Amino acid sequence: MTTDLEPRELVAGVDSSTQSCKVVIVDPFTGEVLRTGSAPHPAGTEVDPEAWWSALRQAICDAGGFADVAAVSISGQQHGLIALDRDGEVIRDALLWNDLRSDGAARALIAEVGADEFVDRAGVVPVASFTGAKLRWLRDHEPDNASRVAAVALPHDWLTWRLLGYGTSSTEAPRGPDLEALVTDASDASGTAYFSAVAGGYDFELFRTAFGATAREAAGSQTREDTRPTAVSPRDEAVVLPRVLRPHDSAGHTPEGILVGPGAGDNAAAALGLGAVPGDVVISIGTSGTVFSPTSLEINDPSGMVAGFASADGGRLPLVATLNAARVLDSAAALLRASHSDVAALALASEPGANGLTLVPYFEGERTPNLPDATARLEGMTLANSSPENVARAFVEGMLCGLADGLDAVLRQGVTAERLLLIGGAARNPAVREVARDIFTVPIDVPEQAEYVAIGAARQAAWTLTGSSPRWQVELVATLHPRPSQVRRQYRSFAHTSLTDETSATPNAGPTHDTNPAHENSDNDHRGSSGARAPVEG
Repeated sequence: MTTDLEPRELVAGVDSSTQSCKVVIVDPFTGEVLRTGSAPHPAGTEVDPEAWWSALRQAICDAGGFADVAAVSISGQQHGLIALDRDGEVIRDALLWNDLRSDGAARALIAEVGADEFVDRAGVVPVASFTGAKLRWLRDHEPDNASRVAAVALPHDWLTWRLLGYGTSSTEAPRGPDLEALVTDASDASGTAYFSAVAGGYDFELFRTAFGATAREAAGSQTREDTRPTAVSPRDEAVVLPRVLRPHDSAGHTPEGILVGPGAGDNAAAALGLGAVPGDVVISIGTSGTVFSPTSLEINDPSGMVAGFASADGGRLPLVATLNAARVLDSAAALLRASHSDVAALALASEPGANGLTLVPYFEGERTPNLPDATARLEGMTLANSSPENVARAFVEGMLCGLADGLDAVLRQGVTAERLLLIGGAARNPAVREVARDIFTVPIDVPEQAEYVAIGAARQAAWTLTGSSPRWQVELVATLHPRPSQVRRQYRSFAHTSLTDETSATPNAGPTHDTNPAHENSDNDHRGSSGARAPVEG
């Protein structure tokens, strides 16, 4: 595609997610997406990072190349562990966020340090996803590999390093394996459990607790970008952690002369791509669900439900993740032997509360609330309400109520919600949009379907290039106004039974329930704490 711009005046953004690599080429002045490219990633919870590098190069080619690109930034899936030896070689396949073998390691870290102490120092309570827990697992289960670790990087850190021309001799990287050139940003570093979003730096003692070794921050490239180093040797035996760049700092230039931004974690990049500001809460419904909001508030949640991550613009990004999101709709389609569009039509043929039928959607346990061993179940079923329409409605309502639990957790941290931004693949589902009006009590904007993570990375690239953060318009396809409903009250009467069962040995414990359809005002109206038209705070 041709443009009126001169060569090397466009910007590019990369979304290196779990499933694929996506590239967008964007006009830095208008935010118009001019070209796109993508390439798949291999499945699994541990992956050779070289597959990501290959996918990035393929996606760039698919997008028409970078001949007219002046700046680029990379966003990546958070938390993954890439361990490098002193020659820059990847020691073992990267452990991804969804690799849960480190669950016991996370619990051990909490026992050693304490949840309150972790939150005070790192803003998070360790879970299996976080890099710190994966480092502990590596130390305990693969000591030979652990003994070789000279540097630890996150997925977007490593890809940025490779794009800048660094790597091992076996990869023909023109600038060699300079570990001091590793860089990251606060948004991604804050998901490690050894970085403080409040202090803006690493907590090296927490790293030592996790891995049993000293660490230090990378000093910056020891060589000129246009020359290859003759030798590589760390200054000491401390493990090198990527240098943390400010939101629009330059990471350097590619061998071709393209400016490289600091990059970001995927959710932080999505917030940038959406232009989210304090008062906006993003609800993303993908394979898993996330609820997050930019703020300046310091987040402190010892329960671990809300992670006190940093944002990509220098603020905070409190975030809740739920395990059961769009896959709940997949389950409904399988159960009803119907397509997703048919499930939506069935759900819309029912009414709020599904005539008393309620799905507790914990198909794979749950993180919010923290119920790792819980299972899903249909409650309140009678001969009168056992219809495909009510089952479909109950599945949609249960999924959205689970996300509303996440929203409640974020709001309890003092975050203000003036509007919700509904994104992700399931946001296109007409039943999801309609039922959301019965679940949430804050106005909901639905942006047009777009690659907001990659667009956010491109916006960061433009910021790095020009020195000012551009304001790009986000088109909306719908604005949904909430309507009074008791769907949340009906759902909570059964969901709380899960919490009771998880924390006690008494089966079938929990409150009695009312199977009447939910039509009345909810007792959990978010307007009471967030203010649908309240002043923006944070």
